[in-house]
Amino acid sequence: MQGYFLEDLTVGQSETYSRTVTESDVQKFGEVSGDMNPLHFDEEYAKTTLFKGRIAHGMLSAGYISAVLGTKLPGPGSIFMTATIRFKAPVRIGDTVDTLVTVREIIPEKKRVVFDCWCKVKDVVVIEAEALIMVPTKNK
Repeated sequence: MQGYFLEDLTVGQSETYSRTVTESDVQKFGEVSGDMNPLHFDEEYAKTTLFKGRIAHGMLSAGYISAVLGTKLPGPGSIFMTATIRFKAPVRIGDTVDTLVTVREIIPEKKRVVFDCWCKVKDVVVIEAEALIMVPTKNK
């Protein structure tokens, strides 16, 4: 798996990832993260909340942003430094989450790149985020 070096990136460059959230994804994420909030696992409880039913963990969808950044753009060798994440709408089991990351700014002297990131279900933005990534250079 080949990633991009800092010198190969351009403002506006983007990459995508799409995944349909399954019951198994929610179960595994809860087990691995320890987040067993009944909002994600108990339909009767979840019906009493503002969501009116179970939803997937927000951080599960945010993880799709990490997947793009770590495997596609910039890809292997990149290091996640910071993120600002805004959760805009819920994701439910069976929803397909389409993730887009786009290079907003390149800071060559610090080997950093700022990415704008979005996750959508159909035409609804469910996450807006900004990520700061350290990107390897050709000169190391």
